[in-house]
Amino acid sequence: MKLTEIYKSKNFDFFSALTETDLELPFVKEGISAGFPSPADDFLDTGIDLNKELIKNPSATFYGRVKGNSMQDLGIHNGDLLVIDKSLNPQNGKIAICFIDGEFTIKRIMIEQDCIWLMPANKDYQPIKVTAENDFLVWGIVTNVIKYF
Repeated sequence: MKLTEIYKSKNFDFFSALTETDLELPFVKEGISAGFPSPADDFLDTGIDLNKELIKNPSATFYGRVKGNSMQDLGIHNGDLLVIDKSLNPQNGKIAICFIDGEFTIKRIMIEQDCIWLMPANKDYQPIKVTAENDFLVWGIVTNVIKYF
């Protein structure tokens, strides 16, 4: 999965999703035990292509690398790679990449009748109330998180 950087900001680095190639990786279809060890090599299936698994709308999908820790309580950490689908409609409770007043941010969106709240998942951060006075856009919806260890 090759990444081509298309935009860099304070909170995110954005990459285009290149889906023209196939890369079959070994895949254990039966699952991998988190308890007692199992002989996983005996159960290797044909393979898995992460492009086909993670990307449903190739022309509207981008990657973004997280910078910061405002979503850490949801398991989204600094350095993680997000799969972002710009074709999905914003819905209450979804994790979204938002552009507000000149900055990108990742937050859970909470939609109310007269405003939208951008909710962090870290007690050190305050919710952001979005009103008509803000320059605001839901840029895309996070569909997957690829962990960076």
